[in-house]
Amino acid sequence: MSLLVSFPILVALASAIASLAALNRPRLARELSLAGSLALLAGAVLLVLRVRDHGVQVLEVGSWPAPFGITFVADMLAALMVLITATVAVATILFARGSREPLGESAGFHPLLHFMLMGVSGAFLTGDLFNLYVWFEVLLIASFVLLTLTRTRPSLESGLKYVLINLLASTCFLAALGFLYAATGTVNLAQLAQRVPELPAHVALPIGAFLLIAFGIKAAVFPLYAWLPPAYPTPSVPVSAIFAGLLTKVGVYAMLRVTTLLFSGYPGTRTLLLGIAALTMLTGVLGAMSQGESRRILSFHIVSQIGYMVMGIGLGSPLAIAGTVFYVLHHIVVKTNLFFVAGLIQQAAGSFELYRLGGLVRKPLLAVLFLIPAMSLAGLPPLSGFWAKLLLVRAGLDLGTSLVVGVALLVGMLTLYSMLKIWNEAFWKAPPAGKALQPVSRIQIAVVAGMALVTLGIGLQPDLLFRLCTQAAQQLGDPSHYIEAVLGGDA
Repeated sequence: MSLLVSFPILVALASAIASLAALNRPRLARELSLAGSLALLAGAVLLVLRVRDHGVQVLEVGSWPAPFGITFVADMLAALMVLITATVAVATILFARGSREPLGESAGFHPLLHFMLMGVSGAFLTGDLFNLYVWFEVLLIASFVLLTLTRTRPSLESGLKYVLINLLASTCFLAALGFLYAATGTVNLAQLAQRVPELPAHVALPIGAFLLIAFGIKAAVFPLYAWLPPAYPTPSVPVSAIFAGLLTKVGVYAMLRVTTLLFSGYPGTRTLLLGIAALTMLTGVLGAMSQGESRRILSFHIVSQIGYMVMGIGLGSPLAIAGTVFYVLHHIVVKTNLFFVAGLIQQAAGSFELYRLGGLVRKPLLAVLFLIPAMSLAGLPPLSGFWAKLLLVRAGLDLGTSLVVGVALLVGMLTLYSMLKIWNEAFWKAPPAGKALQPVSRIQIAVVAGMALVTLGIGLQPDLLFRLCTQAAQQLGDPSHYIEAVLGGDA
């Protein structure tokens, strides 16, 4: 039993309660929020080291053994996801400190953020599907309020669509849980990994279809992505940044976990996922190319980049799974940072609309800080995105899936085009007549620079992260480690 497994959830809950209690003292609430996120980061680092050195960690709440009690499980995938969650949480809270736009602090920005982090951490660490549903609902409630916190008409409209679509996902998830329990008598993931492969295909595949719809909505895959591009540009920049980096990856995580643990042996699963991946990549990047507002471009690129992750899940080889984990981690950092940069562009030039921008090359530091995550998103060497795409492309070529590899390479080139579109419009062209550039927050510049250094560090020294991702892929590829850790002698 490892109490460290529950630490991310408990520290997020404690931070939410503490910052809520200090709601009438905004400065204290900000300090408590930052302290909580730093504690979350420290605990996540310790958890990764513990899993690296000692294997899968399990916590049985109340000492009730699985599958009878609530179980939390940390393998390398879950530990890495908690670590990247803590990283972007610290960056977001620091970025919010320098914000000049209303964040809704008096309405609970910091408590809501930590409640959302609690839901995200719980989703990564839970050991059964019903509790995964519960944690999804926790983060959904918190994220819905964060999305509408500015109380503008666009944010309220997008928030309503967001919650309705996610309620559909929740309904599909609950239906799948009911069918699973009826068919197997359990919702514990380790026990399901033993029993689902024994189900006849006509029972297992409809359950898998319901789960795919539920997780596909959360992850914004084709054709279930339409809710995302209008929603993410509407809240304040710190909120849209952490949403863009983190929330869809919870759906990808669930898809990766369930596919490798429960449904990897069923024929047709991988073909279906590869088809979805190709269509997600294409529709996302084509949508981005048609936009003229920076955050909408970046929002459509969330969709296209999710396609790469689903591609890795569909390929299913050890290299592809390692590449998928690498891609998820890289993308969370890069996408969060690009939304931060979009906020700095708006702060300097007064707009997110590209036709109203220009001349930002006169701020060379801001220009460099845009180019690093933008070129990483497109996959240019030696940045983190290059290695992420290379791993998936190589895995696809090894398996002979040349069509989806060709789509991935094409989408990479189109991504570069849309990033250069932002560069040309916002930075390279002459500024609008009579419009002077404004200074930007030094705190926010420092945060963006720190995130850019993470991207550069991963790109220049990818071996360390790749080794951890390989360990995650090995654990996912051989579910016996997970099953034995959770069920022990009953495995």
